[in-house]
Amino acid sequence: MKKGFLVLCAVVCLAAAGPAFGQLTADEQAEYEKWEDFLRTAKVVDSRQLPKSEGVTQPYELTLEKAYEQVNDKGEKETVTVRRKALWKNAFGERVGGYKETWKGEIAAYRLSRHLGLHMVPPTVEREFQGDRGSAQIWVDHWITMADVREKKLNPPGPKINAFFKALFLHRAFDNLLYNIDRHLRNYLILEDWRLVLIDHSRSFGTSKKAGGDLIYDEKYKEGSQFIMTELPRPFVEALKSLTPEVIRTVVGEYLTDQEVACTISRRDLIIAWLDKRIKELGEAKVLY
Repeated sequence: MKKGFLVLCAVVCLAAAGPAFGQLTADEQAEYEKWEDFLRTAKVVDSRQLPKSEGVTQPYELTLEKAYEQVNDKGEKETVTVRRKALWKNAFGERVGGYKETWKGEIAAYRLSRHLGLHMVPPTVEREFQGDRGSAQIWVDHWITMADVREKKLNPPGPKINAFFKALFLHRAFDNLLYNIDRHLRNYLILEDWRLVLIDHSRSFGTSKKAGGDLIYDEKYKEGSQFIMTELPRPFVEALKSLTPEVIRTVVGEYLTDQEVACTISRRDLIIAWLDKRIKELGEAKVLY
């Protein structure tokens, strides 16, 4: 990243603790089930397959529409039509270069994001389209992406700095857990208030020897030690510690295999061990908040 962005990232951990770490608001979280139902049942009124320049797996941009009955301020019944876009993906299997693609990972990532209190991944469900199973994720109308932040050398306004970078540290812990090897700059979506939303998790949940025994974001990361799990909230770490194969299976359902669950637990153990070592070196107050 650009020099100014690096400097800011390096010093942000000196700032005071920020607000609650969930990126989607309480009101947005309260609508999860509504949007899950919408994604499953709304009618497809338009579709467009994205070119490879917009997505290597060439997912579909769906326009969904559903009519709801409600009571207006006058006590009268009226019909309201809701129209939203969704991203539908059915990529599955091995790709050139040995990459694993699985639309099921999109759903598992959403469910784990909810369970761990991150609330960073938009509502995502299974939906059939054109006779095939796939994942449907609600389209997020965002402000910019991390690519824009880098290109335009943007920094959050003063009051947002701490919360934004703490969100980045959380994303690194999340991607370490999922072993998401495909976090490029355009799948960090940034809202106008600098909240962070994460999309594209189809290359997550690897099961190779490296995937079960390595962390993406630690001191070995190619962009340096500023890009690690610098500080994490205690409730998130406790939620990580409470993960067991049985808990993960309950959370994600059929969308991860037993091997994928086992490798996720292995990475969980690596994260906890890394945090314990860092706490021993720096003190808990500099690692957890």
